[in-house]
Amino acid sequence: MLSAIPASAAEKIHQTQIKTLLIASHPYPERSVMIKGLQQAAETIQGVEVRNLETTYGFDTRDIDGQREREITRLYDRIVFLFPTHWFNITPMIKAYLNEIWGNVGPGLWQGKEMLVVSTAGGGSSTYGETGRIGIRLEDVFTPMKASALHAGMTYLPPLVFQAVSASNLAHYQTQLVERLTYS
Repeated sequence: MLSAIPASAAEKIHQTQIKTLLIASHPYPERSVMIKGLQQAAETIQGVEVRNLETTYGFDTRDIDGQREREITRLYDRIVFLFPTHWFNITPMIKAYLNEIWGNVGPGLWQGKEMLVVSTAGGGSSTYGETGRIGIRLEDVFTPMKASALHAGMTYLPPLVFQAVSASNLAHYQTQLVERLTYS
């Protein structure tokens, strides 16, 4: 099992055969433990480029360079979105990213690429699932992401979601992410 990866980890100790772009976002990065830790795990994988939207663009949803981001995205075969579930949705910066990067190009540009959603949630079974307050599984909260992927001609991979997250389980979550990103 992978031990919690320190913030200074830059060594590529894993490898994937699928050229992967991971788009990370957290609306409150100074409070992030899970997303920061999962991002650090992804950064240990050769073949994965990590782009953190808040690090790159701050919090200005109008500042995203659509042309540059489309050029970058074209280079990869798998696009991963990493974020905390934010009010049963994606983060504001990922929504702005999708609007700017995908909203102007129509279906087909991402034809044949894979999309993977990776998300964390504080709520557990009392919130998610058929008997939870919202009555649907956490994976199903991201149905609009699936629709976007299918509309764009992508293969939508089953989401990797962590609910009722706990910092004491971070190493386990990191292991699951690394395993998911390094499969062929």
